[in-house]
Amino acid sequence: MTINHVKQRLYSMRRIVFILLSCCLCIAAMAQHRVFAPDVKTLTVVAGNDWLSPPVLTMGDGEVLSIAFDRMSHEYQQYTYHVEHCEADWTSSNELFEVDWLQGFNDQPIEDYEASVNTTVPYIHYRLSIPNELTQLKLSGNYRLSIIDEEGETSAEVRFMVLEEIMPLSLTVTTNTDIDVNNSHQQLSMSVGYNGQNVTRPQEQIYTVVTQNQQWERAVVNPAPDGLSNGGKGLAWNHVRALIFDAGNEYHKFETLSTSHPTMGIDRMEWDGEAYNAYPFENELRRNYLYDEDADGAFYIRNSDNWENDVTSDYVRVNYCLHCPHPMDGTLFVNGTWTTDASNPNTYAMTYDETDHCYHAAIWQKQGYYNYQYVLRRPDGTQTTTPAEGSFYQTENRYQAYVYYRSNTGRTWHLVGYRQIIFK
Repeated sequence: MTINHVKQRLYSMRRIVFILLSCCLCIAAMAQHRVFAPDVKTLTVVAGNDWLSPPVLTMGDGEVLSIAFDRMSHEYQQYTYHVEHCEADWTSSNELFEVDWLQGFNDQPIEDYEASVNTTVPYIHYRLSIPNELTQLKLSGNYRLSIIDEEGETSAEVRFMVLEEIMPLSLTVTTNTDIDVNNSHQQLSMSVGYNGQNVTRPQEQIYTVVTQNQQWERAVVNPAPDGLSNGGKGLAWNHVRALIFDAGNEYHKFETLSTSHPTMGIDRMEWDGEAYNAYPFENELRRNYLYDEDADGAFYIRNSDNWENDVTSDYVRVNYCLHCPHPMDGTLFVNGTWTTDASNPNTYAMTYDETDHCYHAAIWQKQGYYNYQYVLRRPDGTQTTTPAEGSFYQTENRYQAYVYYRSNTGRTWHLVGYRQIIFK
C-alpha cells in the first residue's frame, strides 16, 4: 500500500468518526458543507461567480472553485487541504488511485490569508481556489476537500462536483401535480438521453439525485423512472411520486450592512458592551402567500462600504424570533445554505419562551445578506419546514438534478448531466 493510500484511509476514517458523532448529536447544520472546528466560521464555496447555485465546475470551461473561511483569532494557524474523489453516494472512490484523478500535488498549504481590519471581532480570512497551479482535477464526479489544521484534525469539509456533460438532461416543473392542482406542491419531470453511451443496465449504470434549493438532507436519490425517452435511448420521470415536493414558502431575508443602524429586514441594532446585536423583525405565522424576491437560502458577505468585504465585515450576534402560540412537537432550527457549523448541535437550535410565546435563537454571523427559514426536527428524527412557514404552489424554488454514469467496465461514477431550473 502506498503512502497516498494510507493517507486517504486515515482521512476517510477521520471523516467517518465526524459523521458518526454528527448523527449521535443530531447536528442541526443542514448544508452539504461542514465546519467541525468551533473557531472556524463563514465557510463559503462558490463555483465561478455564481453564489446562488451549487458548486459545480464544468470540465474545460476554465472556471475555478473559490473556498474561503474565517478563523476567529488574529493568531495565525497553518491549514492544508486534502482532496479526494468520491462516488455518486459520496463514499470514497476506493477503486481509483490518486494519479487517476489528480494532476499535480495533494495536501498543500493554504497560503492566501489576511487579518481582519477595524473589526470588533478579530479573525483571519483564508482563501483557496481549485484547480490551481499545484492541483488540477482530471475526472468528472464528486469531490470532497478537507481543510486540515496543524494538529492533523479536519477543521472543515467541502463537497463539490466536476461535470463532464455528455448526457443531455431536461427538467420541467408544474403545479398540476399527481397530489393536487395549484395547491401546495410542485412536481418535477425530467428526462436524460444516453447520447451514444453504452447503457445496457440502466438500473446499475445510471444514478440520479434531485434537490430542492440545495437541501441535501432531503435529496431524492435514485427515483425509479417510469418511462423511456429518446426513442428508448434514455430514461424519463414524468409521474414519479418521489419527485413531488412541498412548495414551501419564500425564504425570510435580511442584511446587516451596518453596525450603526438597521438595514433591510432588521428592526434594530444594539451594542451590549461586548458585541453588536442585530434583531430581525419578529416572524409570524404565514397564512397566505406573499411574493418576496429571495435567494432560496443563499447568502453573500458584504457591508455598506462594499470594499474588501472579506476582511472589513464585522461579526454580529443575530437574534431571531418566531412568534408561536404554543411550542411545537420537536426541535426548531434556523436553516440556510450558510448553516454549516457541525461543532455544536445547538448552534442553530431555538428555544421556546413561555412568557412572550416566541422561539428565540442568537447566532454569530458575519455582516452580509442572508436568507433563512425555520425547520422542525420531529421526535422521530424526520424534519420539515415548520407549519408556521406554510406551503404555497406559487413559491419560487430552485431545483437541481444530477445524473451519474458508470460504464460496464468503469471503476467509478462520473457526473455526466446536471441542470438547475428555477420555478417562477
